[in-house]
Amino acid sequence: MGTLLKILRIVFSIIVLYLSGYGLITENFELSSYMIFFLGALMLVTGLAELQKDRKRFWGYMSIIVSLYAFFVSIQGFLLN
Repeated sequence: MGTLLKILRIVFSIIVLYLSGYGLITENFELSSYMIFFLGALMLVTGLAELQKDRKRFWGYMSIIVSLYAFFVSIQGFLLN
């Protein structure tokens, strides 16, 4: 499970960096809802990894809470567009 979380963290990081870079360079922010969605997925994977390591429980739970908020914001962005 640990290697899967590392792979997902890398994949989601690359997707978020690509979408944010695309938005900044082209000044086209239509894909920002997708970027927030993948950022939420990245935070969820990070929170699960921290909880699995059993090191920093507070930051693991905080990451999961932030990811739920990011999912909420991205769903609102999808519905409003």
